[in-house]
Amino acid sequence: MTPLTFLVVAVAGGIGAGARYVVDLAVTALVGPRFPWGTLVINVTGSFALGLLTGAVSDAVLLAVIGTGLLGGFTTFSSVAAVSAVMATDRRGWAAATNTIGTLVLAAAAAAAGLAIGGLIAG
Repeated sequence: MTPLTFLVVAVAGGIGAGARYVVDLAVTALVGPRFPWGTLVINVTGSFALGLLTGAVSDAVLLAVIGTGLLGGFTTFSSVAAVSAVMATDRRGWAAATNTIGTLVLAAAAAAAGLAIGGLIAG
């Protein structure tokens, strides 16, 4: 990896994190804060996009910039873990389990769908 690639990956990660913040705020404003729907939307759409990219693109630098940088900054499993832990300590065990398991299952399914579609695009 060149220093320029490193810099571009880092900048893309910052853009992804900023996009995550905006999407989370928008979704929370739309549906309310009781359940972390924004984080779920972010992780599912980000997983789909990463699957699509992985299936369609073979360029290592592009994968690093968009996959690791932009989408790595956009998606967040640590937020799922932290919010689920807070839910569990607040005696919202069902919500915590739903958040953790639901995110994992839906994100994996979205990534698989993206990968399949990306493979079709790549031919």
